[in-house]
Amino acid sequence: MSGNEPLRVPPAPPALLARRSWALPSAVAAEFDPERGPRKGGRRPRRTARDWVVDFACFGVAVVIGMVGADAVGKNPNVSPGIAEADQLIGALACAAVWLRRRWPVGLAVAMVLVSLASDTAGGAAAIALFTLAVHRPFRYVGWIGGVSIAVVPFIYWLRPDADLPYLVTVLVGVLINASVIGWGMFVRSRRQLLLSLRDRAIRAENEATLRAEQAQRLARESIAREMHDVLAHRLTLLSVHAGALEFRPDAPREEIVRAAGVIRESAHEALQDLREVIGVLRGGGEDGEASGRPQPTLAALETLVAESRDAGMKVALDHRVAELAAVPAAVGRTAYRIAQEGLTNARKHAPGAEVTVLVSGAPGEGLTLSVRNPPPPGDVPKVPGSGQGLIGLTERATLAGGRIEHGSAADGGFRVDAWLPWD
Repeated sequence: MSGNEPLRVPPAPPALLARRSWALPSAVAAEFDPERGPRKGGRRPRRTARDWVVDFACFGVAVVIGMVGADAVGKNPNVSPGIAEADQLIGALACAAVWLRRRWPVGLAVAMVLVSLASDTAGGAAAIALFTLAVHRPFRYVGWIGGVSIAVVPFIYWLRPDADLPYLVTVLVGVLINASVIGWGMFVRSRRQLLLSLRDRAIRAENEATLRAEQAQRLARESIAREMHDVLAHRLTLLSVHAGALEFRPDAPREEIVRAAGVIRESAHEALQDLREVIGVLRGGGEDGEASGRPQPTLAALETLVAESRDAGMKVALDHRVAELAAVPAAVGRTAYRIAQEGLTNARKHAPGAEVTVLVSGAPGEGLTLSVRNPPPPGDVPKVPGSGQGLIGLTERATLAGGRIEHGSAADGGFRVDAWLPWD
């Protein structure tokens, strides 16, 4: 496995292990199964079936080793019969104390270090206590208590020499046994920590995948809202303006009524076409409009947009200073077109009758500059539905394109929209 390759985590281990929590240690099962977590009063989690099996096994190992030690002490000529009986009694109590290893692992390990100085029969219980300490407590406890237990080995065999083996051999064997018990316990603890870390990583990966999915949905909703507003707001504003004119001027000349009805019909037709285009893009057709068969507008379509606005009765002055329209990148031209479209739409809604000035200039390496300005409206402004979300969407669109946009009141009391887009 290379250094950059992520660690492969088995699929959905928490759910699988939660169903088999009876086969896990209680400390691990509590992490997978909340029902086995710490109980009221801060008491430790209840034991699993595996815990009971392990506890009986540890008690049995302590008893077997204690019986072997009791037999050796009884046959040791260096130990008096009275001391041998006391040794066996202390060893029996130490074996019984093994059942307290889960509740007080540190206290039991410290007590067993002291007991091992007085009793060879308690050797099994001392080993179990040291193993439990290494499994359930951090290394700072294991280092101190384990070091002391190893350090007292020479004193134990100096007080009660073995009848069959030399002193140095017994000391070496005792040190190796204690070191092996500590190493085994630390290995078990590391495996448990690895299992819990894999669980945490699996949960974290699942949460990150959920967050990514939610973010993708949010971005998709924003894209839908932005495209729907940019494409349909222009057409629907035309419909609203001309429908309002027909409503408030029912006695208008027939030619004006026919002309307004034609604009309404044409705008409705274009709105339907644009709606199909947006739906095609959102269904996976991309931003180039292949799904609908209609190309996305670029800067070359700006004159057509201005002509439509003039046909709708607006006064628009277009100052086009870009020499080669074909040299403008498609993405930059499309963004500029949307900005101009939104500016004309806002002017039609909020400043009807005012002359709008559209200025486009720029060159490769300098960027593309677009300005849409209108003076204050000459008369009363009818209330047209609108929430002002278009300018927010344009700001986001310009930022994504690497440009910037500014909008606000002009010096003459009108409104301005100034944008700059990069043109490499």
